Amino acid sequence: MAMIKRTLFLLFFCSLGLNLFAQDRYAVFYKFKPQTSLSLERPEEFLSQKALNRRAKEGVQADSLDLPVAKKYEDKILGLSNYILYSSKWFNATIAVTDEAGAIEMASLPFVEKVELVGRSFIPSPNARLQKNPSVSIRHKFDPPIGENQRSLAAQENSYDFQNELLGINQMLEEGYSGEGITIAVFDAGFPGVNTSSALSHLETNNQILAKRDFVRPWNTDVYQNNQHGTNVLSLIASKDPNVLLAGAPDANYILVMTEEVATEYRVEEFNWVRGAEFADSLGVDIISSSVGYWDFDDSAMNYTVADLDGETTVITKGATIAASKGILVINSSGNYGSGESSLVAPADARGILAIGAVNKDLSVSAFSSRGPTGDGRIKPDLATFGNGVALVRFNGSVGFANGTSFSAPQITALAAGLWQAEPKWTKDKLIQRLLESGTQADNPDNLIGFGIPNFRDALYGEILSVEENREETLWKVYPNPLVSDQLQIFFGTSTSSEFTLLDMNGRQLIKSNLNRYSIKDPYQITLEGINQGIYLIQMQDGQQIKHAKLYRH
Repeated sequence: MAMIKRTLFLLFFCSLGLNLFAQDRYAVFYKFKPQTSLSLERPEEFLSQKALNRRAKEGVQADSLDLPVAKKYEDKILGLSNYILYSSKWFNATIAVTDEAGAIEMASLPFVEKVELVGRSFIPSPNARLQKNPSVSIRHKFDPPIGENQRSLAAQENSYDFQNELLGINQMLEEGYSGEGITIAVFDAGFPGVNTSSALSHLETNNQILAKRDFVRPWNTDVYQNNQHGTNVLSLIASKDPNVLLAGAPDANYILVMTEEVATEYRVEEFNWVRGAEFADSLGVDIISSSVGYWDFDDSAMNYTVADLDGETTVITKGATIAASKGILVINSSGNYGSGESSLVAPADARGILAIGAVNKDLSVSAFSSRGPTGDGRIKPDLATFGNGVALVRFNGSVGFANGTSFSAPQITALAAGLWQAEPKWTKDKLIQRLLESGTQADNPDNLIGFGIPNFRDALYGEILSVEENREETLWKVYPNPLVSDQLQIFFGTSTSSEFTLLDMNGRQLIKSNLNRYSIKDPYQITLEGINQGIYLIQMQDGQQIKHAKLYRH
């Protein structure tokens, strides 16, 4: 008898396991969006005041995309499924867990437009699958496929000074712009250690984390777990410990969102991202920083082609485009698929967002950084910055170094947050324009690094600066920096002549010259022919006034 009970027990749990793994995830799209109580004339009932304020500044009206999915539809789908993960108002769809028979029955409902398979299998704990080796696509996404090993990276470790100075983050912080008043949503795979790290715990202590949500497992309330990739990314925006890492937007507010399922790769993660964007939008987010991207999947039938990366086709690109249309600045890594032409990942192809590539320390494009053009021939990425051996914070609070466009994108996010704090009246499109115009190759963008490496001073003040004749403080600006051509311009001092000195990083004097200009409204100009690629120190002296700056020679 006991043996029979044990056999029945085992058979029951074996069948239960088979049943669980037979449950797939489907997107159920509805034909209509009926509402019984909510109205676009009363958007305050379903959008926060901050979201309404952002729409007002951007000149965007609430529309039908902002209204939720009809509850009566959700209830009907729930009756035919094992579980509903969530509903997407932008796509007017529900993500449900069911089997093939259930999906067929859902598709037959008169209010359902279509049902699509978006993810194979589903069990309550996705981590139960972590024994499976990560797919190639996941390694491309989180770690460059040709990334350097830890030993070679350790030999190239840089302090965070280089990556900050490349973008002018150090100058931005010196001028008092640290992201205060800006809300940033970070989409990733998890944020372990954020609440305990000395560089990041201020976010919890100061109540700067406005919301946390896991859309992979909607019942999970703890985002401080799973893959540390999100922690690494967040640290490059929000870290505030000079002894560990000082990032560009430590005083911004944050929304932490888990959209990435590390163990598998299916299109459901794109829907997770879109649902995360809806959530962030409803709370009034200013910037979405995303270091995920999609191209190939565990089910090859879901794979995308280059033609699909046309800014209109992929699920996540549609979602990013909608977010941008709501006035949100979306910043996404371009991908780590290497030097092949059109090697982008979605949503880097989206219009109205910034796709970010990576450069080496010598400012050349990183071998792993994905290239454009898009499927319809547009230039991508839009911008780039340092992505090889980037200093970041690990889950245990220590400094680490890693490669990837995942780690160049959040640096641009921090820069954008500081700029928006400095110029809060700028629209999203104005901010994008100023960032692009500040790029090192704004006059000749390409499909390697787009408009190049942006810079705080150039983006904030523009190419032409006006200087009042009676201005007491010294205006200090060296541009373009990094220097691509030979012509360097410098705003400095309150007279029409100054002494210029160029030193190498060992202090050896290379050039010393007296510079003149017609008016203090004009910059000093000097031609630096024969100066090799590298980092140099500039000194300008006008009487007792002396200024120094690092110059990056491309």
